[in-house]
Formats: sequence, structure tokens, C-alpha cells
Amino acid sequence: MKPAFSPWLAELSEAEVEPLVLASVLLSLVVVYLAAKIGGELCARVNLPAVLGELIGGVIVGVSALHLIVFPASGGEVQSLLMNLVGMTTGQAPGDLLRVFQGESEVISVLAELGVIVLLFEIGLESDLKELIRVGPQAAVVAVVGVVAPFAAGTAGLILIFGIDTIPAVFAGAALTATSIGITAKVLAEMQQLSSREGQIIIGAAVLDDVLGIIVLAVVASLAKTGEIEILSVAYLVAGAATFLVGSIFIGRLLSPYFVMVVNQMRTRGQVIISALIFAFVLSYIAAAIQLEAILGAFAAGLILAETSKHKEIEEQISPIADMLVPIFFIVVGARTDISVLNPLNPENRAGLVIASFLVVVAVLGKVITGLAVFGQPGINRLAIGVGMIPRGEVGLVFAGVGAASGVLTESLDAAIIVMVIFTTFLAPPLLRVVFKDDEGPVSPATPAPELKTADKAGS
Repeated sequence: MKPAFSPWLAELSEAEVEPLVLASVLLSLVVVYLAAKIGGELCARVNLPAVLGELIGGVIVGVSALHLIVFPASGGEVQSLLMNLVGMTTGQAPGDLLRVFQGESEVISVLAELGVIVLLFEIGLESDLKELIRVGPQAAVVAVVGVVAPFAAGTAGLILIFGIDTIPAVFAGAALTATSIGITAKVLAEMQQLSSREGQIIIGAAVLDDVLGIIVLAVVASLAKTGEIEILSVAYLVAGAATFLVGSIFIGRLLSPYFVMVVNQMRTRGQVIISALIFAFVLSYIAAAIQLEAILGAFAAGLILAETSKHKEIEEQISPIADMLVPIFFIVVGARTDISVLNPLNPENRAGLVIASFLVVVAVLGKVITGLAVFGQPGINRLAIGVGMIPRGEVGLVFAGVGAASGVLTESLDAAIIVMVIFTTFLAPPLLRVVFKDDEGPVSPATPAPELKTADKAGS
């Protein structure tokens, strides 16, 4: 059923709608930044990661509480109190603001995606490619265990314990495989643990986990639609992911001297940061075009440019851009999270909460045990590696969204997945602080390269 637009709104031109969309976006950004700073500051003052405060701030201003930052749902209604405020201050009736609401939501969503792309680009710049390659085998083992263990345990438990049909159980099990690299990376950066061996293994494993998660999602989505797995599509994803990650880094390292040469020839303002963003966005586009995550391209671009003589300039100049865009991503993740599914007083939630309790246990243990799979690293903090793989964040919500849209998941199973995502997302940041609490600096110093980068940054 199509939304019932008023006759007056139907006659509005784009020129008349655009100023209202811009005004709504500006007001939304005011709410986003206030929520991010207040939440981040409160958590920082009690020695919790600021990103946890941003996520909580998003929950408060989102669909779970104040309904300020919300996104269009089916039915063509405006649910945002912020949009109602726009209607009152501009003289428009709430029913006439649907197009404005949709436009504002699309802009905020795009800004959030840009935020996580910039975040992963920044994380790539602060990582060390040589160290990542050195710990690559360990990261690969951690990633594979972190996918196989929760998937197998979750699927088998749902079938055997709860009697859930095979395809819905497989879909829910697949949701357990995801890892939110954005949340973990931000916490590690705040704690200055990115250059530790633990940090590099976590980041490497999370990147590979993201790739494996995309492949798993494609497989279970195909299974849900057709009842069979399309081998060619899976093979295409695997080949594309491997070719992109290896090829982009290899070719990028060959071309990086030319990047520096071109930048040195420029005479206009912002030549370093604009050139770096062009490079990052090109790789992000290629990744998205071959059905991977755009953030993988941004991370690869950061790794490549971290090897150039311009890396310190790029790091310094990307920081204010990250400060502006990254909080939008975390606020949006929190705002999209509906914690009403946690209410046990609602009879409709109880079945989901029982299943969710099982999924949460499997989700946590299935990632924590990945630290035990690390080999050839004496003295390493294996618990920290396992905890770093716990958060599902926006990746888990994508699995839940695809499952709900396909009609495979029952309401209770869909709610259970959402509860699992909420718990793992909010549990991981403080747990990471705990497992690293006894360390003054990086838990296990990595190779000299990251230490030199840290020293240079401190000196600058």
C-alpha cells in the first residue's frame, strides 16, 4: 500500500523540498553530536571507552527512547519527533513531511557509512602492514575459528534444543559469525593497543571475519530463497575477496611512490588529504562493486598509504574528518537498536529472550575461544584477542535485517538475534578495557615499526 501523500505535498517541487531536507539534516546533526559528546564524556569519566557512550547516546535519541533519530519504517508514517519539530518550526503538517523525513534519513545513513569508511581508513593508517603480514597466519586461524565455532554450536543448539527448523537455525547461526571491526578498532585505538601484537591479530582477524561473514550471508540468503546453495556465486565471492585484498595491497604498494610524487607536485591547499581520500574512495568503490564491504577497501588504502613518507601528514589531517563523521556511525548504530525486545513483561518477547540467552552464550564463548587458537606467540594475551572478536554491532543487524526481510525468521528468533547483537555490542568495549587494564602500554610490543610510528606521533 502506497503512502497517502497530501495533495499539497504532491505538488511540491524538489526546489521546495530540498531546503527542508537540509534543515532537518542540520538539526539531526546537532542531536547526533550532542548525544555523542555527552555519552562519550560520561563514559570517559568513569574509565569506560567513549565509543560505548556514543552507542548508548544513540540508543537514547533513537527508536528505543526519545525518537529523535529514527528511520522510515513500512507504512509511510513519520515517527520522528525531530521531524515533528521541523514541521512546527516551518509551518508544515506532520503528514506533509514524509518526503523530507525520507530524504533526511538517507543523508544521515550515508554520512554514517562515510563515517565507518573514514574510521577504517584511519585504522589502516595506524596499522603496520609488515606486522599484519607477520601475524597473518594467526589472524586467519582466529577468523576461521570465530566463524566455524559459533555457527556450528548455534545452529546445532537451535535445532536440537529448541526444535527450530533447519533453514531458520542456519540463518541464526550465520548471524553469530559476524564481527564488527568498526567497534573493536575504535576501542583499541582509544586504548592505544592497535600496534600491539594482540591488536594487529584482532584487526587482521576481524577483516578476514568480515569477508567470511559476507560469504556466509550470501550462502544462507541463497539457501533461504531457493532452498539450495549457488556454488558459482559463492566461488565468485571467495575469488573476488582474495583477489581484491591481495591485489589491491600488492599493486598499491607498487604505485604508492607515484602517489607521493604526484602529491609533491601539487601546489593547491589540501593536496595530501584530498589525494589520500580519492585513493581510499576508489578502493572502497571497487570493494563495493564486487559485492564486498566498502570498509575493506578503505582499510586496504590506509595500510598502503601507511607505508609512504606522507603517512604522518595524512594521519594528522584525517583526524578532524574522523572526529566529525565517525560519531555519526556509532550514534546511528545505537539509534537503530530497539531495546524494547529486552522487556520480559511483554509476553511476545519471552520466547525470544529464552532463545536469546542461548545465542548470547554461544556468541560470547564462540569468539572468546578464538584466542586459544593463536599459535607461535608466547606471552600473548589470548583472552584479549577473544574478547576483541565479540561485538556484532551493525554487521549483526544486517544479518537480522536480511533474515527478517526474507521471511525465514520467526518473530521470536528475529528478536533473539537482535538481543544477541545488543548484548555483544555493549559488552565488548568495557570487557576490552578490563582485559587490558593491567598494561601500561601495548600488551605485547609489536615489531619496531609501530613503535617508531608511535614515538614519532608523540614527538609531533
